[in-house]
Amino acid sequence: MYQGQLEVICGCMFCGKTEELIRRLRHAKIARRGILVVKPALDIRYGEERVASHNNAEFPAIPIKTPEDILSLVTPHTDVVGIDEAQFFDDSLVEICRNLMRGETRVIVAGLDLDFRARPFGAMPQLLALADKVDKLTAICTVCGAPATRSQRLTTSPELVQLGAVNEYAARCHRHFEPPEEHQ
Repeated sequence: MYQGQLEVICGCMFCGKTEELIRRLRHAKIARRGILVVKPALDIRYGEERVASHNNAEFPAIPIKTPEDILSLVTPHTDVVGIDEAQFFDDSLVEICRNLMRGETRVIVAGLDLDFRARPFGAMPQLLALADKVDKLTAICTVCGAPATRSQRLTTSPELVQLGAVNEYAARCHRHFEPPEEHQ
């Protein structure tokens, strides 16, 4: 059985967070670990019952509405819990992850660390602080090709949560990131 631990995979849009989550889940599957994968029910971009990367890698997942739903899905055979798009969950996710780790579960969380304004997003800052392992991935700036750490929203929506893909967001470096407040 695993020693309980929390791994966080974070970064901007298009940096490969979900792809890395899927890679780790596939390794756990090869190791014959009991796996539970969840994602926010609101994320239906690539299908309701799977996590999928922008590069078409995918893994079966259960859509949930609240972090508390995770606890009802965990069984005595669950060794690994994967959580995708964690930024869309509220702060109760932090305590759920703590409880899972106390139960000797390996928890792997993937999510945006910053929103489209480059501000800390959802429960991610707390999860990053509690993590035993953090991987902050970078994308490639669509303007200059430098390492990108920001998600540039290409639409004018002021809503914090706006699910999107290539036509609605672009990866940007510090130099080419344009905070939305500067355009209003």
